[in-house]
Amino acid sequence: MDRPQSILPDQIAFTHAAFPFTASTTRGIFIGAQRLHWHHALELNYIRSGTGYIVINGMRLSFKQGDLILINSNDLHRAYETDNLVMDVMMFEPSLLAIDLKYDPDLLLPFRALGTRFPHVVNADSPIYDELVLLFSRMMEENRIKGTSFMSLIRSDLIRFLSLANRHLTAPAQKKQRVPVPVRGMHALKEVLRTMELHFAYGWTLRELADLTHLSPSRFSALFQQVVGTSPHHYLIQLRLTHAVHLLETTDHKIIEIAESCGFRNLSNFNRLFKLHIGASPSEVRERAYTGAGGYPGPQLSPPDKQ
Repeated sequence: MDRPQSILPDQIAFTHAAFPFTASTTRGIFIGAQRLHWHHALELNYIRSGTGYIVINGMRLSFKQGDLILINSNDLHRAYETDNLVMDVMMFEPSLLAIDLKYDPDLLLPFRALGTRFPHVVNADSPIYDELVLLFSRMMEENRIKGTSFMSLIRSDLIRFLSLANRHLTAPAQKKQRVPVPVRGMHALKEVLRTMELHFAYGWTLRELADLTHLSPSRFSALFQQVVGTSPHHYLIQLRLTHAVHLLETTDHKIIEIAESCGFRNLSNFNRLFKLHIGASPSEVRERAYTGAGGYPGPQLSPPDKQ
């Protein structure tokens, strides 16, 4: 087996290279986004409807309609939908505010101190909540219509959003929220996750994965569950099903060939797990991809605490 490699950051596509900002609305959580991932961009989410939870660096946080969620760059995170989730997702590179940081070095503190001085989830109980939601909505609308000077208007609202958050959401005496994960342990897990992504079809045992981190199986399993929010076995199934969906939608390979290439021992087991986790059969997913119907009951993996 190749030497473990650190899990690579997701690449965020920005329409304008000189304006590293993007915003979109999603329904549910695509199976690929349920894998543990990280990116250099800063992320802001607004929950339009529904409920779910997100695991950030081993800390599980529930969210509901109306909540704002902040995710720092480099944070390992993954999300789950529990009921009819619709959310606005906004991402931007810190370089977007490079000039402003010269005059206000603490402008990005609401991201940099998440989990300690600032909360990951901002709800209606916050005294500044209404204005933050208004600013978020205005940025989404400006990005949608792309009218005259929309980039300047988005930047100005983003600066005000962060400035108000910095002023009103900070809590120096706040009890630390983040579940402590040793730096060494986090680095080891990143390497294992990358290796699992590169070799998802391999029949990994718990012992083999633990050996990659030089931890005992029990310690590795506990650390994995803490950071990823699910067991190594469940996460491996997720990686395999993610690839299977991609092959079903983009190739003409036979379903049995796809099952085998994704590491499933037999077709019946593949069909059972696919239906259980995705909410549709492999043939239904392929049919919808071919007809251009788009969408299917999933893909929505069962939350790990219900496995």
